[in-house]
Amino acid sequence: MHLLIPFASALSESSRHVLRDLPLPNLTRLLTMLTPRPERSADVRSPDVVVTSPEIATTTYLDLFGNVCRRFIAPMGDLQIWGDGTLEDSGAHDPAFWDAQEIAVGELPDDCLIYLMGSRYCETDRLSQIAWDRFGNVAPGWGRVQAICDFVHQHIIFGYQNSRSTRTALEAYEERIGVCRDYAHLAIAFCRCMNIPARYINGHLGDIGVPILDPMDFSAWIEVFLGGRWMTFDPRNNVPRIGRIVVARGRDAADVPLIVSFGPHVLKSFRVWTYDVTDAQPPATR
Repeated sequence: MHLLIPFASALSESSRHVLRDLPLPNLTRLLTMLTPRPERSADVRSPDVVVTSPEIATTTYLDLFGNVCRRFIAPMGDLQIWGDGTLEDSGAHDPAFWDAQEIAVGELPDDCLIYLMGSRYCETDRLSQIAWDRFGNVAPGWGRVQAICDFVHQHIIFGYQNSRSTRTALEAYEERIGVCRDYAHLAIAFCRCMNIPARYINGHLGDIGVPILDPMDFSAWIEVFLGGRWMTFDPRNNVPRIGRIVVARGRDAADVPLIVSFGPHVLKSFRVWTYDVTDAQPPATR
């Protein structure tokens, strides 16, 4: 089975400015990460199109992690950013590789080492003893990573009202509340403490093959380096899912922000959707 999955997002915001802080009056520089990673380019059936209202010029570049970043200068007042596209997916659930083994640190590829280190939201130094006490006796490999995800899934209570942009992995562990980014940060930190490279993923995950419970949003999950390759785990949902579309990868959420504003702005509304075109209707047009 193959699915055609439209992916889209819309941002609406307004800008206010302190003129002495800007080289040009009434303008704010912005960066966004809304475009799927280049690795899925062969699957694109309708190219990702980004439009703005009012119409302004945008350019793209790849950051250090290979994410597509879009940069532009926003005028004062209301601005809408709209992205839309369709890609083909196999329709298969996330695979499980129970025989995948951990790789000793000394044998890891050089580019994996950065994903063993502490980062802005993943305090490996403060969580190391907790991790080894809980998972040190679990057999290494896929099963140990799954045990970490099982624990995080059960330990944190999900709720959008529990969202906080500054919450770290340690705080999520102590507070036991959070959203998908908090599940991801805690699982990443525990994996790194166990010398398993882990990285943060931001992307689309529609309600394909599962009950619709919440409004769609960008989702966060993780990838872990086992058996010589990066493999998908999802401590928030903790079940195999269909149709993941990776938008950005990084050490943690600090590397993959939805929007970065070099100057004040107010996010007025935000919508995300992704669905299977064979059995769903698109959302209302803007």
